[in-house]
Amino acid sequence: MESMQELRATNLREQVVERVRSEIVSGRTPAGTVYSVPGLANDLGVSTTPVREALLELSRNGLLVPMRNRGFRVEALSLEALDNLFTMRELLERFALESLARQGLKDPKPVRELADAVGRAVERGDVAGYIATDRAFHEALVAQLGNPLLTRLIMQLRDDMRLYGIDSDEGKQRQRDSVQEHYQMVDLAIRQDVTAIGELISRHILAWKPLFRSALAQQA
Repeated sequence: MESMQELRATNLREQVVERVRSEIVSGRTPAGTVYSVPGLANDLGVSTTPVREALLELSRNGLLVPMRNRGFRVEALSLEALDNLFTMRELLERFALESLARQGLKDPKPVRELADAVGRAVERGDVAGYIATDRAFHEALVAQLGNPLLTRLIMQLRDDMRLYGIDSDEGKQRQRDSVQEHYQMVDLAIRQDVTAIGELISRHILAWKPLFRSALAQQA
């Protein structure tokens, strides 16, 4: 059993991961920025250990590149790489949700609660909260298929995205639209409507593509 100190360290690491991931994928921290472990720890008012562990985790996920004795640099993403991520995300997430619909969603309560959390984040105008709760919703939904490898691959692709422009007016409208789509996914999975859920997840993913491409091109 984990001690309270170990649990606290784990929670701190997860909080740092969530914050830094949000800063990077939203474009608020541009490519080339270097995160210093002591500097970030000082900014957050925590020890260096959970910060270092968090940055190492994000470097394993490809968002950061370790720099010897300097910190962690935000990795750039090309338009071609972004297009490839959209292609693979649509392919795998559509397969996952169609498979889930075939077997039927057995436990909708936790995913509905996460859909509620996404809606509350949007109502608050909390972009970081939206990114975190949206990620949690999709992970929980795909996980109900019972294929841990597929879940891990899908979440890795999602974590590699850059959500540039997400806090623009267009991005905020897309966030609002996505809230209702989450509830529709749950309902379609319960009703075992394979065709409709496949079409919905494709629209849900690809609706973001023009926004992200345009914002990324402007940054480049």
